[in-house]
Amino acid sequence: MTVSIALPTGALMGGALELLKRSALANLGAEELGRQLLIESGALRVILVRPADVPAYVDHGAADVGVVGKDILWESPGSHYELVDLCFGACRLVLAVPAASTIDGPETWPPLLRIATKYPRTATSWFEARGQAVEVVRLHGSVELAPQVGLVDGIVDLTATGRTLRENGLRIAGVLGESSARLIANQVSLKTRSEAVQSVVARLRAAVTHAG
Repeated sequence: MTVSIALPTGALMGGALELLKRSALANLGAEELGRQLLIESGALRVILVRPADVPAYVDHGAADVGVVGKDILWESPGSHYELVDLCFGACRLVLAVPAASTIDGPETWPPLLRIATKYPRTATSWFEARGQAVEVVRLHGSVELAPQVGLVDGIVDLTATGRTLRENGLRIAGVLGESSARLIANQVSLKTRSEAVQSVVARLRAAVTHAG
């Protein structure tokens, strides 16, 4: 029985393909995939999609399981099960402000904090949980520019090393959460195709444990 797995293009793709190789489920390289978006490899069907689309493919049953960053799951809770922390693609979701800004800890936040981000749901809930009024400006491009031109007080964005923030004159003033790649599964697939899907999950889990 073929099991479908949705993999994200972009930053997590290399780690996802390496995980498939370590688990002996599929040995696929980014170069040989080229522009293919659907690849059959033995009993596994690999679907390559944009990172933000992985939960939709899994939730609606087009994929039985998927690899996706925790940051995407914060914004798209969905109806899937989150099964395994795959322990790669680690980064932090942070509040960053201009180096010269007086904003630091919560005691320095203004009555209304204006933030630019690609993560409006996560940012809003985090600040509201701390009793902070926030105006969220959703941007799709490089958010680092927004504070420099006075659009916002700061940004909420992902960072692995902080290098891009420093290069744009920003510093970290808070950490909203830690993100890494996660394995998610379709609820129906786990119940109706449990043996095949659980076998794939077990092999991926074992590959993570062995690597650790």
